[in-house]
Amino acid sequence: MHQLTGLDASFLYLETTNTPMHIGSLCIYDQSTAPGGHVRFKDILSFYEQRLHRARVFRQRLARVPLSLDHPYWIEDPDFDLEFHIRHIALPQPGDWRQLCIQAARLHARALDMNRPLWEVTVIEGLDAVDGIPPGSFAVVSKIHHAAIDGVSGAEIAAALHDPTPDAEVNDDSGRWVPERQPTGLELLARTAQRTATGPVRLARTAARALPSLGRLAGGMATKQIKPTPPVPRTRFNDNVSPNRVFDALAFKLDDIKAIKNSREGIKLNDVVVAICGGALRKYLQAKHELPEESLVAMAPMSIRPQDKIRAEGNLVAAMSLPVRSDIEDPVERLLAVHEGSDNAKKMTFTLGPDLMASAADFLPSTVAGLAVRAYGRMRMAESVKPVFNTVISNVPGVNVPLYSMGSKMVANFGMGPVVHGVGLFHPVVSYNGMIAISIVACREMMPDPAFYMSCLQESFDEMYAATVGAAAKKPVEKPVEKPTVKPASKTAAKRKTKKKAAKPKAAKAEAKPAEPSAPKSASVTPLNGDTRPAAD
Repeated sequence: MHQLTGLDASFLYLETTNTPMHIGSLCIYDQSTAPGGHVRFKDILSFYEQRLHRARVFRQRLARVPLSLDHPYWIEDPDFDLEFHIRHIALPQPGDWRQLCIQAARLHARALDMNRPLWEVTVIEGLDAVDGIPPGSFAVVSKIHHAAIDGVSGAEIAAALHDPTPDAEVNDDSGRWVPERQPTGLELLARTAQRTATGPVRLARTAARALPSLGRLAGGMATKQIKPTPPVPRTRFNDNVSPNRVFDALAFKLDDIKAIKNSREGIKLNDVVVAICGGALRKYLQAKHELPEESLVAMAPMSIRPQDKIRAEGNLVAAMSLPVRSDIEDPVERLLAVHEGSDNAKKMTFTLGPDLMASAADFLPSTVAGLAVRAYGRMRMAESVKPVFNTVISNVPGVNVPLYSMGSKMVANFGMGPVVHGVGLFHPVVSYNGMIAISIVACREMMPDPAFYMSCLQESFDEMYAATVGAAAKKPVEKPVEKPTVKPASKTAAKRKTKKKAAKPKAAKAEAKPAEPSAPKSASVTPLNGDTRPAAD
């Protein structure tokens, strides 16, 4: 039994009926690589059962302190039931991308059972008409509560369920799993009393670390080495969220994103992603006649996980406030401005101390935190309180080689994340096997037309590629004119040369202009057919 940190517990306190706080993924697999070319549901159950020992989160459930006087504890569930956590459904014909997005959004909108281990997997068969995906493939929608993992530890847990070859076998044994009994209320209260007694000492240590950091931040702003975060405008995404969700995604070639990055010195991969999202948000809100003059601001989670805790569960992240520069139309100017803002946000985060937020979260008032969040939603305070962020852009690095699960090759990987009151749009970004996918999870009332937003995302990428990589390829390369080679003259010719001037060499032929490149089509499983109708719930 071990206690949740304050940061982990904060995701429990943020959960309401309309705001389940799990993260997840939508992965698509080609089962033709599996033994026999087919995966049965009992094979999936057996596969997961063999790998449960690789991550504690699979069998851990919450044990809450009476009256919520302290943060909850994790215990090994004595009533663990694998079949409760793995479900199986199928899409009706034709089984296309739109149907899959609708089903994934519905599954993601449902909260997890808080009386069981906080994860759930749904296998979806019948993917027979998804562009770029082999017919007969299946999808897996995974959900794990944010209290248990962050993006980096979630990627490590996903790695526990995948292999580099289709015929890999589990050969590691971490020992027999031993369930724990449910602790009594008195036992948990005794632990709470002990932790409360040490609270003032822990608070003094945190304050001692915070004060110098605040001083350094103030000094950096006074010398203008660090710029203050710009004001956050109010948009349609900064209201109370409904219980309904939409999901969609677009995948781009990683090499194309890297080519944009390499077109300008100092640009990072994440700068390109944020600038593309900023352009998409500009186009989307402009089409709705709702584009604010100020730039939208994204919350960008940044991992502060040390190497020795790379496989540990829980959350070790800091939050950066990052302008997406939706106020700039020119894609190159936007990219450079995003890079400048990103550097400033990193300076601010590291000046404060990236782990300071995690330490401060340990002192959240567990008794009233959940009540305060629910009151915030019921009173619709998001409508009147100044927004802190407009959206979330979470970039999780992945692997650049093909992976297999249950013997089936993973052909696509998309992220999913939570939305909360006041921030109703989430951009999970995941890279895998030469592709980088930008997904969106949004409140259905705030974004009823996710397919249109995908077209905005595609246009934003096309414009940025054309203005950077395309513009560089257009520029002709000037080559020096080569001097003609002169053969040794004969004696007779040499005598004539004294009487006549040498003939001038003919002008070199002008080089042909290089062909004007066009922006590459993104390798997306999403058919961009301009369908802007809202998905049926």
